[in-house]
Amino acid sequence: MGEHLGDRVARLRRLADLTQEGLAARSGLSADVVRKLEQHRKHSARLPMLHALAEGLGVELTALLGDPPGVPSTGEADPPQLVGVRRAIMPPLFAPPPEPDSVEHLSVSLLRRELADGWTLYHDAEFGRLTDVLPGIITDARLAAAVGSTDDRAAGQAALGKALQLGGHLAIRLGKTDLALSALERAMDAASRSSDALLAPMIANSVAWNYQRQNRLDDAEHLAVHAADGVEREYYDTAEGVRVWGGLLMSAATSAARSGDYDTADEMMRAAEKATRRLNRLKPPENGKLVSVFSRSSVRIERVRLAVQHARPEEALELARGFRLSADTPPSWRTWLLLDVARAYTDLGDAAGAVTALERLRRVAPAWIRHHTLAVAIVNDLRALPSPPPGLRKIVEFLGIRD
Repeated sequence: MGEHLGDRVARLRRLADLTQEGLAARSGLSADVVRKLEQHRKHSARLPMLHALAEGLGVELTALLGDPPGVPSTGEADPPQLVGVRRAIMPPLFAPPPEPDSVEHLSVSLLRRELADGWTLYHDAEFGRLTDVLPGIITDARLAAAVGSTDDRAAGQAALGKALQLGGHLAIRLGKTDLALSALERAMDAASRSSDALLAPMIANSVAWNYQRQNRLDDAEHLAVHAADGVEREYYDTAEGVRVWGGLLMSAATSAARSGDYDTADEMMRAAEKATRRLNRLKPPENGKLVSVFSRSSVRIERVRLAVQHARPEEALELARGFRLSADTPPSWRTWLLLDVARAYTDLGDAAGAVTALERLRRVAPAWIRHHTLAVAIVNDLRALPSPPPGLRKIVEFLGIRD
């Protein structure tokens, strides 16, 4: 299930030639906290503690902070399916392009439907199936961008940009951030040749997310704010524009929070939540699956996440209480909410509440809970209690956690 947080702390502490007491002193934490982490008696930590440990160890935050679901690199050769994705994103040098007249290509409407299906697989955490079909989607889009009239090619470039953006998202989830950046740079180039003026800022949001995964938090925040400002000036009178602007503002807030500035992040999130009211007065996008995820539900879910990460479990549960998720909230976002609710209950010592949230997650999103290392950390914290709560064993077995 990946390296335990305590094992990472112990390994980095030894590399820094520090004792547990020495690390505690440099981090401003108690030696008991460091000891419990390294002995696997504490399985996770909130962002303030991780910042303190990273500072004490003299390492970047990403040495300690994962962003599940992500699959760390093992150093082994890529499987054939991932090689196929790489070849689709970065075609072989000097390979002749296919003759347009000799290859069947999809209409733009069919291509958009294919793209929407691909994004649905992504949000459903069907990464294996998406890895299989994505090369074909990118190939279809690349051909569409090369044939037909000027308008046809511009529409094809928009589809290619969206397909490469999907490739970037998949690569991030598979822990291949350099491949993701290559995909997103190519997506941005396609966007510049496309008929979709909002595609470039949507891809900028994806690049900002990739920067976050690489601990380039300042770069991520500045990119998201710059792109959001441009969208607000030009496209804030459409639902598509509001959704793209809101997604960028949430991304900037996440970067600020991970940098330790919770107040700025909270201010951005409140502004984003206020902006969701505009969506009720605007015509919905024609194909919402191809536009940034932004709604009152998505903002509230992100606010809950940031509160949990900053050791504010009471605030997180208050934010999560009493609001309905919109029908178009992707399964991946619903998953985050339930995980964070479970984490908040665990932090407050309410084991029964945590198990209830995990059991609900197991029912509604079985694929996602298996991908989340956070779920394993929560379960291990609950297992370490003197009296593990009823129902926990079933979740342990489902996740395949071994004693």
